[in-house]
Amino acid sequence: MTTTDDDLCFRTALDLSHLLRTRELSARELLEAHLARIERVNPAVNAIVTLVADRAREAAERADERTAAGEELGPLHGLPIAHKDTHDTAGIRTTHGSPLADGVPDQDDLLIERIRAAGAITIGKTNVPEFGAGSHTFNPIFGATHNPYDLGRSAGGSSGGAAAALASGMIPIADGSDTGGSLRNPASFCNVVGLRPSPGRVPGWPAATAWSTLNVRGPLARTVADAALLLSAVAGPDARSPIALEEPGARFARPLDRDLTGLRVAWSPDLGGLVPVEPEVAAAVESAVEVFSDLGCVVERACPDLTEAEEVFRTLRASMFEVAFGTLMDRHPDGLKRTIRENTEEGRKLSGPDVGRAEVLHTQLYHRVREFFGRYDVLLLPVSQVLPFDVGIEYPTEVAGVAMDDYLDWMRSAYLISSTGSPALSVPAGFTPGGLPVGLQIVGPHRADFAVLQVGHAFEQATGHWRRRPAGIG
Repeated sequence: MTTTDDDLCFRTALDLSHLLRTRELSARELLEAHLARIERVNPAVNAIVTLVADRAREAAERADERTAAGEELGPLHGLPIAHKDTHDTAGIRTTHGSPLADGVPDQDDLLIERIRAAGAITIGKTNVPEFGAGSHTFNPIFGATHNPYDLGRSAGGSSGGAAAALASGMIPIADGSDTGGSLRNPASFCNVVGLRPSPGRVPGWPAATAWSTLNVRGPLARTVADAALLLSAVAGPDARSPIALEEPGARFARPLDRDLTGLRVAWSPDLGGLVPVEPEVAAAVESAVEVFSDLGCVVERACPDLTEAEEVFRTLRASMFEVAFGTLMDRHPDGLKRTIRENTEEGRKLSGPDVGRAEVLHTQLYHRVREFFGRYDVLLLPVSQVLPFDVGIEYPTEVAGVAMDDYLDWMRSAYLISSTGSPALSVPAGFTPGGLPVGLQIVGPHRADFAVLQVGHAFEQATGHWRRRPAGIG
C-alpha cells in the first residue's frame, strides 16, 4: 500500500467512505497514510499546528471495531479531520492563534461535537490568524501557513490552515468559519471548496452574540460533494442556537446532480464597480462563467445593489469585535495585534444610533437582494480580488492600481456578500498562466444552500479544476 499512499490521500471523502464501509480499507490504514503525508509535507506548508496522532490511532481502532461488529456508522465514519484552531476541542490544545487564548478546553464547540458524533477521527488542529482576524494565516505562536501551490505565497485565511491541509492531501475534509471570507478566500487561494452557509444552517455554540448572522461555521473539502457530505453531518437544529434552522442536515447527503438548462445566471466581475479586481483573477473567472453558457444557462451581466453592504459589515463587525476583545484589550493592551485593537476601538466609538442604522440598512439590503433573486437563480463573481500574495506581507495594499486603506479592503468581494446573509460557495475556477489558483464565487437566494451546492457541483464536473494537485511539496 505504501506505493499508493499519496493517491489514497487525494481520493475524495466519498470514495474513502465507500472503501471504509465495504471494508476494502480500514480506518487505521487510512489514518496512517494521512499521518505519513503530514510528516512529509506539513513542515513546508505549516497547515496543521497541533497533532494528536496517538489519540487518533485509538479512535481509528475503535472505528474499525464498530465496522467489524456491524454497528450503524455515522456519515463521516473513519475519515481523518483536523479542526480550525479557533474551534474549541475538549482535551486538545486550542490557541486561537494567540498566547492569550492558548490552553486546553474542557468542552467541544457544537460543530466539533457533531463532527465527532458523525464518526470522523480528529488528528489535530489547523492554523489560523490571531483570533481569526484577517484573511492571511499567520500568528505569533505558529507562524505563517504557506500556499501548497507556491510556498512563497499566502494560503488565505482565516481558515488558511484547513484549506492548505486539504490541498496538500493531509486531510480529506475540514471545518472552518467565515465572517468576511474566511471559508471562501482560502478555498480560492488553495484550489479547494469552501461553503459559507446561510446563517443558522450550522448552529454555533457557545457564542456570546448568538443572534448575530455575521459569523458562520461551515465545511471545506476538495470537491463540492465532499463539502456537502460534511455539511450533512453538522447542519440541523439545536436548542442552544436561537437562529438554528430547522431543516435536518441529512438533506445535504442527497445527490447533487442537476441539469442547469435554463438556469438564470447573473454575472458581475466587480459587483457593479464596488471592487477592483486584478486582471488575472478577472480573466480566470470570466472564462469560468463561459462554462455556464455551455451548460445551457442564461447568463446576463447583472448585480444587486450592494451600496450599503460596506457600512453594514464594518459596523456590525466592529460591534462584534468590541464584545469579543474589549475586556481582553483592557487587560492586555499590548497582547493583541494592531488591527484587532483598531477594530475593537472602532466598536467602542459606535453609538446606539450607529448600530441601529446598520440594522435598518441590513434589512433594506436583504430585501433588495431578495428581489434580485426573484429574477436570477444565482450570482457569479470572483471570490477574491487578488491572487495569493507574498506570504511575508500582512495584506495587499493595492489591488489593480487602487490603494487599499486597511487590511479588510482587499476582501470586499467576499465580505459584501457576507452582509447579504446569502449562502456563498467558493469553487475552483482555474489557474493563472503562472499556476496560481483562482476561485469562482456562487451566491444563491436566502437559505438556498442546496441549490448553490448543486450549481457548484455541475460546474466542477464540467471543468475538473480540483484535480490539479500542487507540485513540489513532497
